Formats: sequence, structure tokens, C-alpha cells
Amino acid sequence: MFSNDKKQMKLEKLYTKATGLTREPNETFEQFEARVKAKDVEVKNTSQQKLNAAEAMYQYCIDNNYGQGLSRKWGIKHFMLIEQSLQSDEETLMCFIGLHNYISTTKHNNNFAYAITNKRIIMAQQKMMGQTVQTVLLDNLNDITLNTGPIFGVLTIDTIKEKFNVGVNSPTAQSINNKVHEILHSLQKTENAPVQMQSSSSADEILKYKNLLDMGAITQEEFEQKKSELLGI
Repeated sequence: MFSNDKKQMKLEKLYTKATGLTREPNETFEQFEARVKAKDVEVKNTSQQKLNAAEAMYQYCIDNNYGQGLSRKWGIKHFMLIEQSLQSDEETLMCFIGLHNYISTTKHNNNFAYAITNKRIIMAQQKMMGQTVQTVLLDNLNDITLNTGPIFGVLTIDTIKEKFNVGVNSPTAQSINNKVHEILHSLQKTENAPVQMQSSSSADEILKYKNLLDMGAITQEEFEQKKSELLGI
């Protein structure tokens, strides 16, 4: 059996590999482990919040050629409605801007902001008087298809209840369509993946059980047993 010091040394290497943090000269292992845990929470929160803010969503559209609307000011106003609609455990995976309920260049409901999250598609428009927010659960989504012409392209969001046509210029429509299907394929792959394929690294798993220990969901003995199993000792 490994001594406790050897266990800690092996665990310390795993933590460093997973987070990039190193143990300070006068830092105890327990202090280092607590710092690693805090860093893990910070990274996860930052990652989720990065694209959950209205300005970040609008800038994402500009940077990736996913539409820009009539102005930055109004684009951010539309995305602010999406930001306000997000649930605490919801993450924005991609977003874009287009002409909602597009029929022709003169028949549509003007620019909407769109976001695909890990749960649904959110469509929002801030008006001079009032606002519109529509959502489609991913479970109720049939498909998203693309039809392009010489100038304009139309993305059709086909749901079990209705269809939404989004008009943008053809190159932008193609870019949006490619990213949307990349996201949807990734979500479907994750949902259908075997449990063993979804397992985290040993360090991540140990952090998970440490969280359970801190919450009082498992005992110290159970935590040590799980840690030993994950470290292979």
C-alpha cells in the first residue's frame, strides 16, 4: 500500500496536470487542494458566463460573421433579452442575428437575436414599444435546414409545432448553418455517448467526490476509498 505522502504526491501531480497550478513552497497539501478546487469552480463559471452576456454574444456574431443587424446598440438590446432569459444552469453555445419570419427582402419581422443553448433555442427582439421572446426546446426541434440564393439564404428552424425562417446573406447563412449543425451534432453525440465515454479525468473525478464530501453527501472514509480507486492504489 502507498503511504499517505505518496498518495498526496500522486494526487498533486494530477491536480497540476489538470489545472496548471503548482503547490507553493510553504503551502500544505490541504491548502493546495482547496486552491485547486476554487480554481476549478472559477474556470467553469467563467467559461459559462463568457458567452452568456449580451455584449459578448453580439461580439461573437461580429467576430464569426454570424450577422450584425442594423447597429451594435440594437443588437445588444436583442441579446440582452436572451441574457435575461437564461437559467442558472444554462450555457450559450452559439448565437447569430437574422431577419425573423423571413418571406422576402420586404416581408419579414426585422432583426432578431438567436442563441442555441444546451437546452433550447431562444429568439428575441427588443422593440421601441415592447419585446418578443420565443423559445424552442431542443427536444422539440425536428431539424434546421438551409436554402441559399445568389444574395440571400434562409435558415428554417423546423419544430414539432411550427417553422421559423431566418433570412441573412448567403455567405453568412452558410457559416451559421455549419456551426449550428456542429453544435447540434455535438449535443446529440454527448447525449448518446456511453457512460464510460463521458468519464472525466481522475483529477476531475476526485474533485467531484471532494465536493460531495464537503457537502456531507459522503463520509471521509468513502471519499478516501474513491480516491484510492481513482489513483489505482
